[in-house]
Amino acid sequence: MTVSQLPGDVRRFLLATIPTVPHLEALLLLRERPEHWTPAQLAARLYIDAGTATTLIGDLAAVGLVACDDDGCRYAPRDPAVATDVDAVAALYARHMVVIAELIHSTSDRKAQRFADAFRLRKES
Repeated sequence: MTVSQLPGDVRRFLLATIPTVPHLEALLLLRERPEHWTPAQLAARLYIDAGTATTLIGDLAAVGLVACDDDGCRYAPRDPAVATDVDAVAALYARHMVVIAELIHSTSDRKAQRFADAFRLRKES
Protein backbone atom coordinates (compact mmCIF):
# COMPACT_ATOMS: atom_id res chain seq x y z
CA MET A 1 0.00 0.00 0.00
CA THR A 2 1.13 3.54 -0.73
CA VAL A 3 0.07 6.86 0.79
CA SER A 4 -2.16 7.55 -2.21
CA GLN A 5 -3.94 4.24 -1.63
CA LEU A 6 -4.98 5.11 1.92
CA PRO A 7 -8.73 5.72 2.15
CA GLY A 8 -9.60 9.40 1.79
CA ASP A 9 -11.26 9.64 5.20
CA VAL A 10 -8.15 8.22 6.87
CA ARG A 11 -5.85 10.63 5.00
CA ARG A 12 -8.07 13.60 5.85
CA PHE A 13 -8.24 12.64 9.52
CA LEU A 14 -4.48 12.19 9.80
CA LEU A 15 -3.63 15.37 7.91
CA ALA A 16 -6.15 17.48 9.83
CA THR A 17 -5.70 16.05 13.31
CA ILE A 18 -2.43 14.19 13.89
CA PRO A 19 0.70 16.37 13.66
CA THR A 20 3.30 13.73 14.61
CA VAL A 21 3.75 9.98 14.94
CA PRO A 22 4.02 10.30 18.75
CA HIS A 23 0.57 11.94 18.74
CA LEU A 24 -0.78 8.95 16.83
CA GLU A 25 0.99 6.46 19.09
CA ALA A 26 -0.45 8.17 22.18
CA LEU A 27 -3.93 8.25 20.70
CA LEU A 28 -3.86 4.58 19.74
CA LEU A 29 -2.51 3.56 23.14
CA LEU A 30 -5.26 5.48 24.91
CA ARG A 31 -7.82 3.92 22.55
CA GLU A 32 -6.47 0.41 23.14
CA ARG A 33 -6.51 0.67 26.93
CA PRO A 34 -9.46 2.83 27.97
CA GLU A 35 -8.52 3.33 31.61
CA HIS A 36 -7.28 6.70 32.84
CA TRP A 37 -3.64 7.46 32.10
CA THR A 38 -1.40 10.00 33.79
CA PRO A 39 1.22 11.78 31.71
CA ALA A 40 3.90 9.82 33.60
CA GLN A 41 2.28 6.48 32.72
CA LEU A 42 1.90 7.46 29.08
CA ALA A 43 5.49 8.72 28.98
CA ALA A 44 6.81 5.44 30.38
CA ARG A 45 4.82 3.38 27.89
CA LEU A 46 5.85 5.49 24.88
CA TYR A 47 9.47 6.00 26.02
CA ILE A 48 9.17 9.78 26.07
CA ASP A 49 9.55 12.33 28.85
CA ALA A 50 6.57 13.41 30.97
CA GLY A 51 6.60 16.93 29.51
CA THR A 52 6.22 15.57 26.00
CA ALA A 53 3.44 13.26 27.17
CA THR A 54 1.65 16.22 28.74
CA THR A 55 1.91 18.12 25.45
CA LEU A 56 0.60 15.15 23.45
CA ILE A 57 -2.35 14.74 25.80
CA GLY A 58 -3.11 18.46 25.66
CA ASP A 59 -3.01 18.48 21.88
CA LEU A 60 -5.28 15.43 21.64
CA ALA A 61 -7.68 16.93 24.17
CA ALA A 62 -7.77 20.19 22.20
CA VAL A 63 -9.05 18.38 19.11
CA GLY A 64 -11.66 16.43 21.05
CA LEU A 65 -10.05 12.99 21.13
CA VAL A 66 -9.08 12.80 24.80
CA ALA A 67 -10.83 13.80 28.01
CA CYS A 68 -8.96 14.58 31.20
CA ASP A 69 -10.05 14.84 34.83
CA ASP A 70 -8.47 14.44 38.26
CA ASP A 71 -7.91 10.70 37.65
CA GLY A 72 -5.97 11.24 34.43
CA CYS A 73 -6.79 11.18 30.75
CA ARG A 74 -8.63 8.69 28.59
CA TYR A 75 -9.67 8.18 25.00
CA ALA A 76 -13.00 9.97 24.54
CA PRO A 77 -13.77 11.27 21.05
CA ARG A 78 -16.44 13.97 21.10
CA ASP A 79 -17.91 12.80 17.81
CA PRO A 80 -18.86 9.16 16.95
CA ALA A 81 -17.80 9.78 13.33
CA VAL A 82 -14.31 10.67 14.55
CA ALA A 83 -14.23 7.48 16.61
CA THR A 84 -14.97 5.58 13.40
CA ASP A 85 -12.05 7.35 11.71
CA VAL A 86 -9.74 6.46 14.61
CA ASP A 87 -10.85 2.83 14.38
CA ALA A 88 -9.99 2.82 10.66
CA VAL A 89 -6.61 4.43 11.34
CA ALA A 90 -5.85 1.87 14.06
CA ALA A 91 -6.65 -1.03 11.74
CA LEU A 92 -4.52 0.39 8.93
CA TYR A 93 -1.66 1.39 11.23
CA ALA A 94 -1.42 -2.19 12.49
CA ARG A 95 -0.78 -3.38 8.91
CA HIS A 96 0.75 -0.35 7.20
CA MET A 97 2.69 1.54 9.87
CA VAL A 98 5.34 2.84 7.49
CA VAL A 99 2.82 4.23 5.00
CA ILE A 100 0.92 6.11 7.71
CA ALA A 101 4.15 7.38 9.25
CA GLU A 102 5.26 8.61 5.81
CA LEU A 103 2.03 10.56 5.41
CA ILE A 104 2.43 12.17 8.83
CA HIS A 105 6.10 12.94 8.22
CA SER A 106 5.41 14.41 4.80
CA THR A 107 3.03 16.86 6.42
CA SER A 108 5.59 17.75 9.10
CA ASP A 109 8.31 18.13 6.48
CA ARG A 110 6.15 20.51 4.42
CA LYS A 111 5.35 22.61 7.48
CA ALA A 112 9.02 22.75 8.46
CA GLN A 113 10.00 23.75 4.92
CA ARG A 114 7.39 26.54 4.82
CA PHE A 115 8.66 27.79 8.17
CA ALA A 116 12.26 27.73 6.95
CA ASP A 117 11.28 29.47 3.71
CA ALA A 118 9.74 32.30 5.71
CA PHE A 119 13.22 33.14 7.05
CA ARG A 120 15.16 32.65 3.85
CA LEU A 121 16.93 35.80 2.83
CA ARG A 122 15.99 36.87 -0.65
CA LYS A 123 18.43 38.54 -2.95
CA GLU A 124 17.16 41.99 -3.85
CA SER A 125 17.36 43.02 -7.51
